[in-house]
Amino acid sequence: METISQAIITNPVLIFFTVLVILVAAPLIFKKIKIPHIVGIILAGVVVGPYGFHLLDRDSSFRIFGQVGLLYLMFLAGLEIDMYHLRKNINKGLVFGLYTLFIPLILGMVLSVWLLDVDWTTAVLLACMYASHTLIAYPVVSRFGIAKSPVVLISIVGTIIAILGSLLTLAVAVDAQRSGAFSMKGVAVLLFNLLLYCAFVFYVYPRLTRWFFKTFSDQVTQYVFILAMVFFSSWLAQVIGLEPVLGAFLAGLVLNRYVPVSSPLMSRIEFVGNAIFIPYFLIGVGMMINVRAISNWETLWVSLNMIVVAIIVKWLAAWAAQKTYGMNHVERNMMFGLSTAHTAVALAVVMIGYEIILPDGTHLLSEAIMNGVVLMILVTCALSPIITAGASAKLKLDMMSRGESEDDEDIHSKRSLRTLIPVSNPITASLLVNVALMMKRRPTDDSLIALHVRNDNSQGSVAIGRNALKLATEPTKAVNLKMQTIERYDLNTVTGIVNTVKERNITDVVLGIHARSTVMDSFYGSKVDELLSKLNKMVIITRCYIPINTVMRMVVAVPAKAEFESGFELWVIRLSNMAKRIGCRLIFYASSETIPYIKGVIRKNRYEIRVEYSVLNDWNDFAMLTKVVLEDDLFVVVSARRTSISFSSELEETPNLLSRYFGHSNLLVVYPEQFGATPNLESFSDPIATDLDTPTSEIVLGVKAWWRVMNGKRKKLIRRFRHGD
Repeated sequence: METISQAIITNPVLIFFTVLVILVAAPLIFKKIKIPHIVGIILAGVVVGPYGFHLLDRDSSFRIFGQVGLLYLMFLAGLEIDMYHLRKNINKGLVFGLYTLFIPLILGMVLSVWLLDVDWTTAVLLACMYASHTLIAYPVVSRFGIAKSPVVLISIVGTIIAILGSLLTLAVAVDAQRSGAFSMKGVAVLLFNLLLYCAFVFYVYPRLTRWFFKTFSDQVTQYVFILAMVFFSSWLAQVIGLEPVLGAFLAGLVLNRYVPVSSPLMSRIEFVGNAIFIPYFLIGVGMMINVRAISNWETLWVSLNMIVVAIIVKWLAAWAAQKTYGMNHVERNMMFGLSTAHTAVALAVVMIGYEIILPDGTHLLSEAIMNGVVLMILVTCALSPIITAGASAKLKLDMMSRGESEDDEDIHSKRSLRTLIPVSNPITASLLVNVALMMKRRPTDDSLIALHVRNDNSQGSVAIGRNALKLATEPTKAVNLKMQTIERYDLNTVTGIVNTVKERNITDVVLGIHARSTVMDSFYGSKVDELLSKLNKMVIITRCYIPINTVMRMVVAVPAKAEFESGFELWVIRLSNMAKRIGCRLIFYASSETIPYIKGVIRKNRYEIRVEYSVLNDWNDFAMLTKVVLEDDLFVVVSARRTSISFSSELEETPNLLSRYFGHSNLLVVYPEQFGATPNLESFSDPIATDLDTPTSEIVLGVKAWWRVMNGKRKKLIRRFRHGD
């Protein structure tokens, strides 16, 4: 390697300032010439690096932050995966992973021996480099909002298989080179360590994370804990002989469940990674690229061969997956674009091979191959985002033309939803807002309004109210959502809430269950009882002892005839949104007549969530659910007002039953909207007509009720006529 003089900028403050200037200027400049910002940051690293104008050295800060950025990139890829869609596409992903592993391995070895005239050990190392790839273009997919599309998930699963397979092959090849013979014992030990490692991560990490989140609610502490878990998992992977990127990705998959997409914690994780760590990694990659090496004919020949082989073998793998599953060319290009970039494992391979000294004193991988690898990294890292961006734009248009999108839930409900969150206690204000955030549709569709009502102007009352409103806005600020706050003076709390609902066209209200002050207090509180009698909008009453993102299941008890309420569809949508955001299972206990309508709402709005249904024949069996609802579940009770169609005498006992049997459970009590626009419900139990599902007794009762009304009107007219005579 050629000797490099000292960098122009050596002051630590100026070094960091220069990096920040690159992070600001590079995307703006390269956007003008239609080059993805990722490529722009890499090229900026080439310009300021040792092989460019040498403004900066690739010192320990770039190596540390670059490694952190690479791990962060893989962690985010695992964290943002929709686990439901991942399970649906796991088989296709495994097939693509085998294609993108074995096609480059086999062709890479043969072509390396044939074109570069290297020995078989060197050919195996180069083939491992061809087989692996890095999801360097994943931020492009996220920006287009298609990270949960099936083809992207297939590519991610393929990445796992390719990285794991290539690293195992690399470990076996290096062990054989150093020991002088292939050892099945070494392979068996490595596989056994891998199984132990995966068992540890998948068993210990979820339980430890849930305990930590339930014990410590501070967002900064939770963020630091998440990062510590990621780097510990990466270090463990390195201990057993694998690359740390695999550990970071597995940590993302495991922690995926506890970091909802729309949560403040997720916003912080993405912000720090995309602002600092990942760009540092990209600049470091660019600083390693020696453009001057092109002047050497041997290096140029080796580089051209490696670049062509690396591109062809990955394209063949994407083409094979396309033909296997009948995909179109856009989906093929997406798989090819995401799998064609080589950075992490390629660098690991070349450094491992360069450090192996042969008996004649030469390196296993020559300097020409090292420079060729660096140039291959430059070309593939530039090509991958360009191909991915083109495929992403076309895939996004295809999804929109089919009525699909990243946030396609509730696509049939065009109603503008406005949620009111009355807050009085600063301690519970943010908790109520988090519940409301989980029930939202797309961030731009729904509005959140925090309200504090006071009936005196004392300094203490004003201070408490403003503090509660301030704390209520913190979760929304963390996810870049503007929430309106209202401080209102009114006769009493209920009057203030009712007047605000009417003035602001509120669709639903989220409340907390009060702390009972006397034995005579009702379970919900006298204010809630009064509010329910004066308000016909949907009211949601909540009490959670654990953070909402640590809920394992949502168990929903639904009364008979709930499908006839005008607010039926809205509460099903709200609960489905929450289940999707949290990533938990949704279990409905309802009558056999109601279940088909719940299925209809979920299917009509294209919710792809884990849902189970059980028949609850009699509301008197309500207490039996104590054996079903666990400590980490959210128990949702759909109730009804006295004037509701679904109201029955059994529902009057619901507050007492909740207080008696579910006093320590996490609760969500829903009172659906009344007297609103009747929803156009669909039932998928019978494709002929929904009327066939209506019991004969209900029809008879309806006819009798109509006859009583008409007969009463007839008698009244007769009396008036006679009185007039």
